[in-house]
Amino acid sequence: MMDQDTICAVATAQGGAIASIRVSGPQAIDITGKIFTPSKSGKRLEEQAPYTLTFGRIYDGEELADEALVSLFRAPHSYTGENSTEISCHGSPYILQQVMQLLIRNGCRTAQPGEFTQRAFLNGKIDLSQAEAVADLIASTSAAAHRLAISQMKGGFSKELAGLRGQLLNFTSMIELELDFSEEDVEFADRKELSRLAGNIEGIIARLVNSFSVGNAIRNGVPVAIIGETNAGKSTLLNVLLNEEKAIVSEIHGTTRDAIEDTVNIKGVTFRFIDTAGIRDTEDTIENLGIERTFRKIEQAEIVLWVMDSRNMHKQIRRLSSRILPLVENKQLIFVLNKTDLLSAGPDKERTTLFADLVTRENIRYIFISAKQRIQTDRLQQMLVEAAHLPTVTQNDVIVTNVRHYEALTKALEAIHRVRQGLKTHISGDFLAQDIREAIFHLNDIIGEVTNDQVLKNIFEHFCIGK
Repeated sequence: MMDQDTICAVATAQGGAIASIRVSGPQAIDITGKIFTPSKSGKRLEEQAPYTLTFGRIYDGEELADEALVSLFRAPHSYTGENSTEISCHGSPYILQQVMQLLIRNGCRTAQPGEFTQRAFLNGKIDLSQAEAVADLIASTSAAAHRLAISQMKGGFSKELAGLRGQLLNFTSMIELELDFSEEDVEFADRKELSRLAGNIEGIIARLVNSFSVGNAIRNGVPVAIIGETNAGKSTLLNVLLNEEKAIVSEIHGTTRDAIEDTVNIKGVTFRFIDTAGIRDTEDTIENLGIERTFRKIEQAEIVLWVMDSRNMHKQIRRLSSRILPLVENKQLIFVLNKTDLLSAGPDKERTTLFADLVTRENIRYIFISAKQRIQTDRLQQMLVEAAHLPTVTQNDVIVTNVRHYEALTKALEAIHRVRQGLKTHISGDFLAQDIREAIFHLNDIIGEVTNDQVLKNIFEHFCIGK
């Protein structure tokens, strides 16, 4: 590494009884030893063996600051690959501030967001996709997101890419060897074998690219748009699904004028609910802008909850079907017939028959509920889980969750497609080699072998401090 600074940061959230301060860099052990005195062992911290935990006291000059445990790691056998210590002390904000000031006065500087993981990457302890998985693991909000992050952090994704890259490197070296003997018209690379290999690699990369829709839903939540006319109960339903008063509920039409978004985990699946402005004809300029956004949110959603007042649902269907149904042909649509508690005899046969006739495709469902009285809302949650169609994920699954990886894989897929086309049209070896090298370049970009400093900055600045 070029940076020889020794860095420190509080690695735990505020409010706990115990807190941890991480120190990493060439002088990590020496600097920690200057403020820490072991209680029982006669050895100074610098003399302690690696992978040991030492109890002692932290002093500010002659004044006792706290009692602490110090974990010691020596390079290269640490998370960052550098000399490192971790100070476990009491979680008082005053104590943490005092210890941090002592470390800084003795030669440390405060770590930047993600700098510990960035140093682990730069020192060859992990590749870039594994480093990004650390952030995903910290941010995971569901069992599926946790499993995917663990799989990527263990190197499952990297191993798959390394296998593809190795096969491509072998063939491009054979083709480039041919170019060295171009005057003798020899062929070292079997074109049939290369075509078979390119087809196999294209299939694997295509599978990874196609997995992004699932991975993105697992990581960021399945987008669900809640739509319908004004005063149909959309905001009430959002509050019930989130189990909090997120949206303002009023009998006044047009209360919601902009999209309100929040996420919630339902039976292990994260959903990102979007409450939209009610659809109606209005002269209000601001409300019309909100309605325009409603239709944009429908396009972005994977599941659409069309909420209707069950007392006048026939009119609402006639008014909005021509505008909404064409937008949801390839989406999961659930008709939510709300306010059934206001029907004198509950949903009658005519109402049920109407929606039974509309539900002619597998992607369309319907349910009668009362959001206000929480009638059938549990069943609606189960329908959402079923509509999400998310597979059961294990730690061995390789699914793309990162948009940077998706873009690189898409470019690699385009390059491999050109290789296959070139083989069919018998293009010269130098053009084939160029396309293969481009595919290798984009695979390398994912694991960080060709990544520039700006990309690294964009990745690690979104980490939390202390990691």
